[in-house]
Amino acid sequence: MDLANSLRNMDRSGTHRTDEIQQEIDQLSNRDWQLWSIGILLMLVFASGFLALVLPNLAWSQRNLILDHRFVPQLMFGLITLVVLVNIYLISQRKSLNSTRGSLIRELVYNQRLENLSLYDPLTNLFNRRAMDEFVSREITRVNRQGTQLTFLMLDIDGFRAVNSNFGHQAGDAVLVDMAQMLKNNFRGADLLFRYGGDEFLVVMPETSEEQAEIAVRRLLRGVESWNVNSKRGFELQINWGITAHVAGAIISDVLREADRRLYQRKHKMVALF
Repeated sequence: MDLANSLRNMDRSGTHRTDEIQQEIDQLSNRDWQLWSIGILLMLVFASGFLALVLPNLAWSQRNLILDHRFVPQLMFGLITLVVLVNIYLISQRKSLNSTRGSLIRELVYNQRLENLSLYDPLTNLFNRRAMDEFVSREITRVNRQGTQLTFLMLDIDGFRAVNSNFGHQAGDAVLVDMAQMLKNNFRGADLLFRYGGDEFLVVMPETSEEQAEIAVRRLLRGVESWNVNSKRGFELQINWGITAHVAGAIISDVLREADRRLYQRKHKMVALF
């Protein structure tokens, strides 16, 4: 299984575990009611036993309670033993429930914090900067160890600010969603797709050279052209990009800085042409 699928599965499994924890806490609440029911039932048994002894004497209006003394010691011993055993059981069960509930609540809080630190950008459903910081460094470590190729593609949407200004933020969000979908359609499942920030995207391509990345970009450009033909949104979508290959020993910030530099270099060339 490739790294991208692994990250998606991790994010989904965290959400699934949170639901399981909530169900377990609800089940513990039912156990609480069971323990209370046992306590109430025990009180009713004692009350019934007491009334069974007292009512016959009250019915005959006798001042003194008549009991068969032969059975009093056994009766008292049985009652005391029953009370002690039931209390030991109830206390041990309460401690166990409280301990389990505390553990589940701590785990629930931890999982909710993880969900708040989700790996996905909520708008585009691509990986976000947090996922990039955590996992791209691992990919670089793997590449340094194995000596394989790793290429970074940084791209942004040209004139995106004008789209927001002239057509509204909803139109801008729709463009970002469409751009994310084009990235998913044009790159491999093994490639890592990130929303780098704003209108910027990052594609990390394992076992890919710069020449191979250029082929992927040309394929993406054809998708952009198709979008411009079919979208009918009143504006054309254009992208700028920069490609750089990871060099052995380089850290992630250096690689991203170089990809960003090449992106803006291309953008300035395009501005100069017009």
